[in-house]
Amino acid sequence: MARRRRGRGNSAQQQQTSQSRRGGPRKAPREPAEFAKPTGYEPDIPHEKLTIAQARKGTPAHRPVRVYADGIFDLFHSGHARALMQAKNVFPNTHLIVGVCSDELTHKFKGYTVMTEDERYDALRHCRYVDEVVRDAPWSLTPEFLKKHKIDFVAHDDIPYTSAGSDDVYKHIKEAVRDYDVYVRRNLQRGYTARELNVGFLKENKYRLQNQVDKMKETVRTVEEKSKQLVYRVEEKSQDLIHKWEEKSREFIGNFLELFGPDGAWASSFS
Repeated sequence: MARRRRGRGNSAQQQQTSQSRRGGPRKAPREPAEFAKPTGYEPDIPHEKLTIAQARKGTPAHRPVRVYADGIFDLFHSGHARALMQAKNVFPNTHLIVGVCSDELTHKFKGYTVMTEDERYDALRHCRYVDEVVRDAPWSLTPEFLKKHKIDFVAHDDIPYTSAGSDDVYKHIKEAVRDYDVYVRRNLQRGYTARELNVGFLKENKYRLQNQVDKMKETVRTVEEKSKQLVYRVEEKSQDLIHKWEEKSREFIGNFLELFGPDGAWASSFS
């Protein structure tokens, strides 16, 4: 009996132990994501755009990497959530901004939706990976929109999104970062380390070798160009010399004929 009472008396302690084994008491749910201001993002401190190397290395808590993703998000489901999870976790410190297109734009360019725009906005606000929601997001991104919301990177796959008379509405953004190899090689030349660029040992040496090959090619092109210029100058000078020689020859022959010709000064003096 005593053992039973002792067991009951320790029930609170056992419950605390079981909670600690499960990871402690559950955290209180955070507030839904905020809506973006119509005027855009206005930071308290100067906002400078980050490079991908800086973003991957990690940024201070007060300066998260502002990543933007957009879509229709009709009947929000696990596929949407997983895509946003990937966008949220692409950098160590990410502030995920999600743009949701309005009913007017969606019906015009894609088709009718099941959920209204307000319902779709609200669904995104309650996704755990979303930090900010942009209502009535533009169908095609512009530099002005990216600047207004201080967006560092846009999250989207490489598959062309054909719509609104365009082969790919994200084409101009993808072209800015399409050739990642060139980006890494340039930053290695600028002094960034492979670790800062999240590049392995083999790729680092591959990129450095490519840089050396490119330098050799550039040197060869420079030598070829200089050689062509030298040949052109020699040809130009040769032509000038030939013209001058011809002029001098004509002048010499003319003077000779004036002196020794049939009607020249020499013949006149003897006649």
